Amino acid sequence: MLSMIDLDDTDLKLLDLLQQDAARSNQALAEAAGISPATALRRVRRLVEAGAIERVVALVAPALRPDSLTAIVEITLDRQDEASRGAFEARVAADAAVQQCWRLASGPDFVLVLWVPGMSAYQALAQRLFTQDANVRNVRAYFSARRAKFEPRLDLGSS
Repeated sequence: MLSMIDLDDTDLKLLDLLQQDAARSNQALAEAAGISPATALRRVRRLVEAGAIERVVALVAPALRPDSLTAIVEITLDRQDEASRGAFEARVAADAAVQQCWRLASGPDFVLVLWVPGMSAYQALAQRLFTQDANVRNVRAYFSARRAKFEPRLDLGSS
């Protein structure tokens, strides 16, 4: 959970640099930000503690598994009450194949981004998450033919 934190230009610069390459050393980060290594370390710790940095991950190339599928799936539920939506959201969010789960304000109720090792894995997932759920009214799945852009980064307006 993000606590209220005032971000100055140095904080924004550090966040931008970390979004580009979180594996760089503290020394390299400090140098790129124009601050001392001690200041960089202290500020990054503060950003983590405040929740401005959710986590640090390695992005694995999908080409590592060339037969895998990325599916973007729209889900519409029959019952729209909060308990029904919350139960569906919790169930799909717990599945390892679900990379992203978005609850929407209009259109379908949810959009999911899935990564599965192949079509048989998608069919098993669809059976497990969608078909067996009596509250799922409609499922529309789109399978990615090519990823044109993937840039999980926020434009913070820093330079």
